[in-house]
Amino acid sequence: MSLIPSKSLIAGLLAFALGAGAALASEKPSIVLVHGLWADGSSYNEIIPPLQAAGYNVISVQNPLTTLQDDVAAVKRALDHAGGSAILVGHSWGGAVITAAGADDRVKGLVYVAALAPDMGESGNDLAAKYPLPPLLKHLTVIGDYVWVNKDGVQYFAGDLPQKTQDVLYATQGPANVGLLATKLDQAPAWKSKPSYYVIGKNDNTINPDLERFLAKRMNAVAIEVDSSHVPMISHPAAVVQLIEKAAKVAEK
Repeated sequence: MSLIPSKSLIAGLLAFALGAGAALASEKPSIVLVHGLWADGSSYNEIIPPLQAAGYNVISVQNPLTTLQDDVAAVKRALDHAGGSAILVGHSWGGAVITAAGADDRVKGLVYVAALAPDMGESGNDLAAKYPLPPLLKHLTVIGDYVWVNKDGVQYFAGDLPQKTQDVLYATQGPANVGLLATKLDQAPAWKSKPSYYVIGKNDNTINPDLERFLAKRMNAVAIEVDSSHVPMISHPAAVVQLIEKAAKVAEK
């Protein structure tokens, strides 16, 4: 007797699992977390457990940080895996990603966490140029086609975290392709058609807080401000979770 299941059995199990997933998703939207430059999916570790405890299916995407299209494709795979409706949460560059990926009909709301939110024809560089450039940009190194944060630059990324945590962020950073921030959005932004929410980091030294306020106002987002560096989902997780749950509850109605 073979221990390897037949193709028909596998197909049946997958259909059952997908159906069960869709049924769960119909009760609460999944929460799909999209990280930014110089980070990875673990940057959301402080907010994943409380969201799961509240009954949400949570997926933290691992973006390749190669092109906008590649990152959007990673989010779409996560949406396929989640099944049903979803709230997209984007941190930093992840905001540009959810602005594009959020056009998917399964997406019912967008939560920006100290994030970029371009309009059609805008790039991250275009947005950054609207206000004085933040200190972090003087502490980057380009190696080949990728940009890394120098060790002395982490304080401008996550200066309100303990030094040991900053050291871990430095060690686990995801280097970013040099062309990402020059990529212009080539479609209508999802924030023009989906309910949007924004967490502004008042002490952000990676994205100018005034730019964050401009973006939140432009998209008519429900916005909150926290005394945070560029990583409020780590330093102020309760506030971020509360806003995500607000977005999810609106989507459930």
